[in-house]
Amino acid sequence: MSAPAQRDPGLQPERTSLAWRRTLLALVVVDLLIWRSWAHDVGAASGGGADLSGVSVLTAMAATMVLAGCVWVRGHELRRGTAEAPAVLVRCAAAAVVALAGSTVAALALAR
Repeated sequence: MSAPAQRDPGLQPERTSLAWRRTLLALVVVDLLIWRSWAHDVGAASGGGADLSGVSVLTAMAATMVLAGCVWVRGHELRRGTAEAPAVLVRCAAAAVVALAGSTVAALALAR
C-alpha cells in the first residue's frame, strides 16, 4: 500500500479558523447583551428576575468560555495540519452554542 497523497489545502484552514473566530465574536456580543439585560434587572431591583437573569449570564459566560477553548484548540490543529475537527470538539462547540441560545431566550423572556 502506498501512503495517502498530501492534498493542497489552499486557504481552507485559514477560512475555517476565521469562521470559528467570527462565531466566537458573535457569542461575545450576545453575552454582552445578556449582561446588559441582567444589569438592568439588578438596577431595577426586580427581585427574582435578577436572580434568574444571573443564571442566564453565568450560562452564557460558561458557554462562551467553552467555545473559546474550542476555537483555540481548532486553531492550533489547523496550524499543524489539515485534519478534520475531532467529533468531540464539534460536539462541545455545538453544545456551547445551544446553551448560549437557551440562555439568550431565557434572558429575553425575563426582560420586562
